[in-house]
Amino acid sequence: MPVFRPRLCSVAAALVLTVTAPATAATAASDTAALREVLFVGNNWDGTADVIKSTGDFAKIGRINVIPDKDQRMAEINADPIKWSYFMIIRNTVGEGHDQFVDDMYSTPDGTSVVVSRPSFADVVSIDLATGAINWRFPVSGYRSDHMAVSPDGTRVAVSASTSNTVHVLDIDTGKQLGSFATGDKPHENIFTKDGKYIYNMAIGDVNTALDAPWLDWTKGDRRITVVDATTYKQVKVIDMRARLDAIGLTDYSDAVRPAVFSPDESKLYFQVSFFNGFFEYDLVTDKITRTKTLPKNPATSDDRTTYVNDSRHHGISMKPDGSKLCVAGTMDDYATVVDRATLQEGPLVTTSKPYWATVSGDGKDCIVSESGADQVTAIDFATGKKVLSVPVGDHPQRVRLGHVKADWTGSGS
Repeated sequence: MPVFRPRLCSVAAALVLTVTAPATAATAASDTAALREVLFVGNNWDGTADVIKSTGDFAKIGRINVIPDKDQRMAEINADPIKWSYFMIIRNTVGEGHDQFVDDMYSTPDGTSVVVSRPSFADVVSIDLATGAINWRFPVSGYRSDHMAVSPDGTRVAVSASTSNTVHVLDIDTGKQLGSFATGDKPHENIFTKDGKYIYNMAIGDVNTALDAPWLDWTKGDRRITVVDATTYKQVKVIDMRARLDAIGLTDYSDAVRPAVFSPDESKLYFQVSFFNGFFEYDLVTDKITRTKTLPKNPATSDDRTTYVNDSRHHGISMKPDGSKLCVAGTMDDYATVVDRATLQEGPLVTTSKPYWATVSGDGKDCIVSESGADQVTAIDFATGKKVLSVPVGDHPQRVRLGHVKADWTGSGS
């Protein structure tokens, strides 16, 4: 097999959904003017997505009801004992006593629809932003859908089916499955490479058990990064962080790769793992973990690992587009902080309530953190590391993604 040197994208670049290249400059200007860049905020327990400005005051533009078919879906679940059992398991474990109605979302390149993964309904739907109606629905294999990724050209969306260890790749306009591939246990994050040739999937294993002591780490399952060809969906490479962690003496650390972000030159991967208040730097060329960053512990945070939500001590990491700064959501430690990439020195610890995701504003100046414990999103200035402002959103915001809507769109739901 030839040497595989993966070309990975920065999360900031991967999350910006670009308009399909038009035929003429005049058409390009017209299409660009007709669209508005926004941030979609998925309110997981609400079953809504708030749409806010992508820069400036991040003011609310509108709200989308992502479960307009709730009665129909619930009727199906209640009629099937197995589906009902999984629905209740999701509610009482990963959902912390709540239903999970929106995990991830991306807009189509033309800004007319938003595609949403709905864990409790085990599906992906496309919602018309003008009418609020469902364009198409794709039931995933198994009983729960999770993180998604969109291809650089905006035409394909990859979604993790967490209970079947599968990633489905769908046509974003029709919902037709273009392919699928097997993963490790409990597939989570997905990322397309910048050139659209490969997909990276991070499988996090069983995060809902109480077997959280380091010596029981082996019970968590097969946790690995699976790399596939994005045309054939055939496996190209597997990266298991267990051996890489052991090589630097961190045998008691989990190898469950959680949120991750890639350097602009696509040579480094910065990733979080279960139970750890910090992150790692991994060199994709040398295939080694090159640096470890331990972030401050909140004195109020329990040392009892069974109290960490879904094993995630810290969950959310993003990078300033120029690659100079990282932004980390310290989920169980109730803070977010900007970290200098060269020195790995953290800035001020910005108090936040159960921050569960971090992304980048449209202009690249701010880190945007979802505060799932306070029902708001907070902007933190990359330059100063200080809080800019907070904006109220719905119940339990988690994923935040950049996308587009029509310039005159004001909302399709309430």
